[in-house]
Amino acid sequence: QEVTIRGWLYSKTDKGRLQFLQVRDGTGIVQAVAFKREVSAEVFERAQAVTQESSIIIRGTVRADKRAPGCPGGYEVGLGELEIVLLAQEYPISPKEHGVEFLMAHRHLWLRSQRQWAILRIRATVIKAIRDWLDDSGFLLVDTPLLTPAAAEGTTTLFELDYFGTPAFLSQSGQLYNEATIGAFGKTYCFGPAFRAEKSKTRRHVMELWMVEPEAAYVELDECMEIEEQLLSYIVQTTLQERRAELEILERDLAKLEVIQPPFPRISYDDAVQRVNELGVDEGVSIEWGEDFGSPQETLLSAQYDKPVFVHHYQTAVKAFYMAQEPGRPEVCRSVDL
Repeated sequence: QEVTIRGWLYSKTDKGRLQFLQVRDGTGIVQAVAFKREVSAEVFERAQAVTQESSIIIRGTVRADKRAPGCPGGYEVGLGELEIVLLAQEYPISPKEHGVEFLMAHRHLWLRSQRQWAILRIRATVIKAIRDWLDDSGFLLVDTPLLTPAAAEGTTTLFELDYFGTPAFLSQSGQLYNEATIGAFGKTYCFGPAFRAEKSKTRRHVMELWMVEPEAAYVELDECMEIEEQLLSYIVQTTLQERRAELEILERDLAKLEVIQPPFPRISYDDAVQRVNELGVDEGVSIEWGEDFGSPQETLLSAQYDKPVFVHHYQTAVKAFYMAQEPGRPEVCRSVDL
């Protein structure tokens, strides 16, 4: 089939009479081959002269070639025409290794690399899957304010700003707003940016994040866990189905994702503490009843399962003030972590 592709030159391999052009158009990368004896002299000269990330339009014939390593998907384009819309000069991000600081300084260009391209395509699919499952399950999207007068959970790590002479803060959560809206709609959720003034580069402490927060009335603990495992499983399986190639670019272990299907194992906080202390004897990992789990304890516990695991009925003191206490056991509350 004759095709026209409007995009950019990702990379090029010069083999003398053969020019191998890796062309991307935003949806993926395809190899275009310019054979000197099959194209005009002008087209071949352009193929030799074109530089990385130049804006180009190519026309040619799609053909199967499952042997060539440069043919994603097993196809390539036999080049017939090549138009250089704009020749890129001194593109700063070359195929060599670059430091993170350098790449962040050129973030708008770094997005063109295959790894960043894969990450953002996966992110978009995850966001859509979250919305689709919640919308189809009767949850109503209610956008909550980004500027708030106080913290949601008593913390002081907020970004403060001057709101016409009155202190205000960037929201760290829309949860408390939607705990009010469920009285009107039954099941709601908010999904948007949240901010926490914690100067840290660890995965557990980020200054800006996107967070989805479903809230539902008349939901007990077991049903809450069912909602969570159904939502998470749908996200993972949808992403596997639609973004397998991108996950492979990121070298993810797909076998670990394929097993994420309901039901998930469930253990109580009491049992989790006992299990961590038993398993951690040889590794120097332990926990006192009443403490919250840290990374070593979570890693040790989750390694015993091939799926995410629920830990429920936490000690009341380590959870937020609005968690319902367990009748007969005021020291524990009806909360769950996944």
